[in-house]
Amino acid sequence: MAALDNPDVELDILYGINGLADRLPGPVADAVAFLGEYGIPLALVALVCCAWFAVRRRADAAAAVAGLLWAGLAAGIARLVNMPIADFVARPRPFVDHPGELTVLVDGKDGWSFVSDHASAAMAIAAALFLVHRGIGVAALALAACQGFARVFVGVHYPSDVIGGFALGTAVALLLAPAAMAVLTPLVRGAGRTRAFAWLTPRPGTGDDPRLAA
Repeated sequence: MAALDNPDVELDILYGINGLADRLPGPVADAVAFLGEYGIPLALVALVCCAWFAVRRRADAAAAVAGLLWAGLAAGIARLVNMPIADFVARPRPFVDHPGELTVLVDGKDGWSFVSDHASAAMAIAAALFLVHRGIGVAALALAACQGFARVFVGVHYPSDVIGGFALGTAVALLLAPAAMAVLTPLVRGAGRTRAFAWLTPRPGTGDDPRLAA
């Protein structure tokens, strides 16, 4: 699409960030590539688990845990929404548009470039987490920003692919949250009352220290 033709400023950013791969020691560049492909997504999942420990005994535990479930679902929905967008825009990867000009640190990326699935999923999780727990949400937003940087660093996305992913993930997480919470909150509340899923929102009187309930 003409609207996505790359202005010089975007190419300058792309080459500047990706050029770091040549200036950094090989093991460091490989570590950044690994983090961008696998490490940061796993860290975001770990933050969701940490948030559960932080909110499971709050007065609004059912709604808070539902919000954490929504974080994971929002990431999946963002990726599903991106499928028709990617096919419609049909933007080649930057290393396809500019062969031999970039250092590509991740193999097997043969899909379309816009928008970045990694960026959209990361931001969907971060935005949803921020609604549940501000402190952990800020940490998740920082990780999402690092995720976007890493996708450009490894040479598989343009900066605007990442910005588009951030916008898509945020939109899915925030715009669909009211409907999702309306469905998930009563489900979590009901599940928490059963023997099998009481651990989701533990209450005082079940072997927990009441002083920890808040």
